[in-house]
Amino acid sequence: MRFKIFILELYRLQNQPGELQNLGRNGLRVSQLGLGTWVTFGGQISDDIAEELVTIAYENGINLFDTAEVYAAGKAETTLGKILKKKNWKRSTYIVSTKLYWGGKAETEKGLSRKHIIEGLKSSLERLQLDYVDIVFANKLDSSAPMEEIVRAFTQVINNNLCFYWGTSRWSPMEIMEAYSIARQFNLIPPICEQTEYHLFQREKVEIFLPDIFKKIGIGTMTWSPLACGLLTGKYDDGVPLHSRAALKGYGWLKDKVLNDEGRKQQDKLRELTILASKFDCTLAQLAIGENKYFL
Repeated sequence: MRFKIFILELYRLQNQPGELQNLGRNGLRVSQLGLGTWVTFGGQISDDIAEELVTIAYENGINLFDTAEVYAAGKAETTLGKILKKKNWKRSTYIVSTKLYWGGKAETEKGLSRKHIIEGLKSSLERLQLDYVDIVFANKLDSSAPMEEIVRAFTQVINNNLCFYWGTSRWSPMEIMEAYSIARQFNLIPPICEQTEYHLFQREKVEIFLPDIFKKIGIGTMTWSPLACGLLTGKYDDGVPLHSRAALKGYGWLKDKVLNDEGRKQQDKLRELTILASKFDCTLAQLAIGENKYFL
């Protein structure tokens, strides 16, 4: 129940259901909040709770669902796909994005070679039980793959109707500009969006560097981890709760982040922000979401 209330309250705080805006200087209309599937779908929560979350989000105006081939080793895509098939909503009423880079253990199942971009996206579509995704992201830059090959491969999957748009994730402004320049040079399709971390403790890239890219080439921004992996919920004020994300196997890096000196300094800042949130009659998490703009 707490998951359902959390999603619904956050969205009502941020925006009115049904209000959409363009993703960058492109025609795709997206809700200001999207529902992601990292850690939760196919792992931390049951499929029934996942279905409830997707349903609440969709029925309250959220039209974007984001996932990746690497999330829960593909199980997140599988879970989301089963839910969307069961709901049988009109495909044109929602947007699905996924990300490519880590598709399997073999070297040919990783990276951004033309082979993996095409094969990886086809595998994602099988798990999602969809004919296409709306956006496919390069989940990080592959320094071993030529940029021209990357841009040509994403152009190919768009031309083959496997997706409508492609974007970057965790790329630097310089890398984004290189992809854009190559696309323009060879009459290919440039990325439309950068997916990047953005929250109260991680602001520089979105607020200082990406606005310049937006003005120059019209690329949009889709931000992730607005609650800083749960830090901005206040759940770690007194350590690491047993069933929290930081307590999960494989998330020792997050536990260290919570407990180190910098983490303790952030906790002190959060106590001050909690007082501020109370003045607005909202929770710390709601304040963080309200401050965060998902799309620019």
